[in-house]
Amino acid sequence: MRKLLFALAVVLPLCGAAGSPVALPRDGAPGPLVLWVAPGGSDANPGTEAAPLATVAAALRKARECRRLNQAPDGVDIRVKGGDYPLDEPLFIRPEDSGTPSAPTVIEAAPGEHPVISGGVRLEGWRPANLNGSPVADPDGAPVADPKDAPKAARGHLWVADAPLDFRQLYVNGVKAVRARTPNTDDAMPRILSVNKALRTIRIPLPPGGLPAQPDGMELVIHQMWAIANLRVKTITVDGQSAILTFKEPESRIEMQHPWPAPVMDSLHKVNGNSAFYLVNSAAFLDTPGEWFASHGKVYYWPRTGEDMRNAQVVAPALETLVRILGTVDRPVSYVYIKGLHFVYTTWMRPSRMGHVPLQAGMYLLDAYKLKPAGTPEKKGLENQAWIGRPPAAVSVVYANHVGFDGCRFGELASSGLDLERGTHDNIVKGCVFSDIGGTGYQEGVYSDEGFETHLPYQPSDVRDICTRDTVMDNLVDNCGNEDWGCVGISEGYVREACITHNEVRNVPYSGICVGWGWTKLPNAMYGNRIIANYVHHYATHMYDVGGIYTLSAQPGTLIEDNRVDDILHPAYVHDPGHWFYFYFDEGSSFITIQHNWCPEAKFMRNSNGPGNTWEDNGPAVADTIQQNAGLEPAYR
Repeated sequence: MRKLLFALAVVLPLCGAAGSPVALPRDGAPGPLVLWVAPGGSDANPGTEAAPLATVAAALRKARECRRLNQAPDGVDIRVKGGDYPLDEPLFIRPEDSGTPSAPTVIEAAPGEHPVISGGVRLEGWRPANLNGSPVADPDGAPVADPKDAPKAARGHLWVADAPLDFRQLYVNGVKAVRARTPNTDDAMPRILSVNKALRTIRIPLPPGGLPAQPDGMELVIHQMWAIANLRVKTITVDGQSAILTFKEPESRIEMQHPWPAPVMDSLHKVNGNSAFYLVNSAAFLDTPGEWFASHGKVYYWPRTGEDMRNAQVVAPALETLVRILGTVDRPVSYVYIKGLHFVYTTWMRPSRMGHVPLQAGMYLLDAYKLKPAGTPEKKGLENQAWIGRPPAAVSVVYANHVGFDGCRFGELASSGLDLERGTHDNIVKGCVFSDIGGTGYQEGVYSDEGFETHLPYQPSDVRDICTRDTVMDNLVDNCGNEDWGCVGISEGYVREACITHNEVRNVPYSGICVGWGWTKLPNAMYGNRIIANYVHHYATHMYDVGGIYTLSAQPGTLIEDNRVDDILHPAYVHDPGHWFYFYFDEGSSFITIQHNWCPEAKFMRNSNGPGNTWEDNGPAVADTIQQNAGLEPAYR
């Protein structure tokens, strides 16, 4: 704890943040109230090490009562022993759980242990769905056969269990299984044949195994320039060697009316042909080990080599959010530190219920359309308007300050990992791992509220709404955006004096680190951000129009320095194979200094930038020490 508090006091000034340092505990103080939590405990226990509580929620409540009665003047330390802590509802950290600079609230892993906060549900009772072509009996006596439309290749291989919940991810022995799809690999994706916006239809070539007569939950996932679209299929009309698909609402309307990003229709291959796609979530696609399909309260799975379903640990995520740190603008949460916890198994069900058509960075469109004629009072050349929503996160933070995450892991998550949404300041996220995440790893700041047109400059009258002086440093961000390919490793919207330093971002589908929102040169909430000494590599695994480090809109005094960007990927199906960059200043980027950054060649983008940008000493000639020092500092490698 002393190390974390010292880091807050020392590191923030190095990043250019002017927040007051957090004080160390008073010398000679009796020490904090210590409460213990263990999987074998009971919430009726006193919370001692010998008689621990069973849940972090109960420990927080006990600590809250002790603070209320002034029985914890030196702070609270909740020590969580190793093991699994499944949640039925999100853990809620309130203003009443706040500490003070000298008496913080700490929730930490017990020494040497690895507690896991889980939103998953175990699926048990697996049995063969089909044994040599013959159904077997369910415990209630009903026959359990292969699901309707399953291909012949699946016979004799599928196992079945009851699934009393809706979910979009499945993990077998900690490894994500594949929701049944065709084709089975991304490089084999075919391309759409045509789009009829008037009729709201898309024509595709028939897959080799054909299509079912009824969709039964099937989705079309389209690669759209810098984002994807998940469209729930409503009807299928086979026409020779192709099929015409219609889609459910609201995504059918949004997909056909929004201009950016759109399916690229280019049969002449001027920009690499029509958009690629795959189909997912049909028993007809259940044709290879590792795939699963759920329908009508049953889940079917084809085990991989070495998996024994009689003793496999199979988990379906049930919660969308695990922890909510939620204050108000006048009563924020303060001085709460979380250390060494592992957050796993969240779902995100909106794509199954509403479809998913993102604008950028995973922010999904609520409405969008072209403007004829173009122009709004704020932006004369604007040719479209859009309103967006924000995906959920495993851990969300709203109106909080001096909150820390140290040495935590965020993984096996369907949407965002950690999200500082609004009204945060002087927080630090350090030494964490973000891995195997369907959406963005770390996210911060307001983008656009649902009622706020997304191209307008965000400049709230109450500056306490703006995320300010938050630091994210020495974190490993790996394999994020593995379901929503338009998401990124580290994403920051309208933030002020943010510090992003010494992180390693790798294996991401789109850009590595993105700062800014709004596509505007007009004054807005942003200024003074720092993107220093990060290492971004193996990015753009699926999407282009991409940058290792990417900015949007005016942000005076922002500095991008001493970063290393390397090893961009080259997927064959991107819309414009040459449209990739190491550093990308997109629309409205203004008053930013970018200097002393290493990349293999000077391949940069300056798209409709504003004034005041300074480019100096960027590219392969930068000193070798920049490469060596970028990314995780030695203690975290």
